[in-house]
Amino acid sequence: MPELPEVESIRGQLEPLIRGARIIGATAHPSAKFSSAPNAVGHVVTGVGRRGKYLLVGLDAGRDSQRELIIHLGMTGGLQVDDQRPRDPHCRAWWHLDDGRHLWFRDVRRFGRLVVVNRGDHRSLPTLHAMGPEPFDPKLGPRRFHRSLASTRQRIKTSLLSQRHVAGLGNIYADESLWRSRISPVSRRVGPERADRLLGDIRNVLAEALRHGGTTLRDYRTPDGSRGRNQYRLDCYGRAGQPCPACGTTLAGRIVDQRSTTWCPTCQAR
Repeated sequence: MPELPEVESIRGQLEPLIRGARIIGATAHPSAKFSSAPNAVGHVVTGVGRRGKYLLVGLDAGRDSQRELIIHLGMTGGLQVDDQRPRDPHCRAWWHLDDGRHLWFRDVRRFGRLVVVNRGDHRSLPTLHAMGPEPFDPKLGPRRFHRSLASTRQRIKTSLLSQRHVAGLGNIYADESLWRSRISPVSRRVGPERADRLLGDIRNVLAEALRHGGTTLRDYRTPDGSRGRNQYRLDCYGRAGQPCPACGTTLAGRIVDQRSTTWCPTCQAR
């Protein structure tokens, strides 16, 4: 599933392509997850933002009509801008722009979702509505991060994936951050010092992935069709059975709260 670096890379490419364009038509797959696409018709795209793993496309129709097209890419979702109307059978929604181009959303497995809402009204998307701070928010300091983690007895890996303590992490970057911090993914308590180190490692892991265009393991592409390059730099995620880059111990893998997880039994001992 695309995480913060992948979604931000898509956002950065998409915004200059569609900012200022008026949406004059739309077609959507009949599933309720995609059927609201035509509600964007008649609006001008004012910008493309991101919150956690969600894209927020600003829409303006004048007359105080300020709305947002919110897109979650799911497991296999992607966006493309093309001069031709899409013929791809996996296209779940497309929007006709006033300059003749089309913005289309392709999602093979249909785990993605899109919805048009009044700007800032995210109540129909509970995860987005209750989302915690962005990882690079200067207001997210070590003390606040520790207090948030200490408020639950969930395993730390599960807490990071919940989006309530910090936004934008998924399986890849949670495993990478915990490995760097030498914290077991099944730990239920993380003290102030380890929380401080973990927050720094989260930021470093995400910043490095952003610099390398995100991680492409299978489906992820940016709007111009480019693959990410960060998959060649992963130290832990997906490497179960291989030597730990830090100590040489064989990396372990198991399911933790229904999510595949990799860690080093030596570096990340409980």
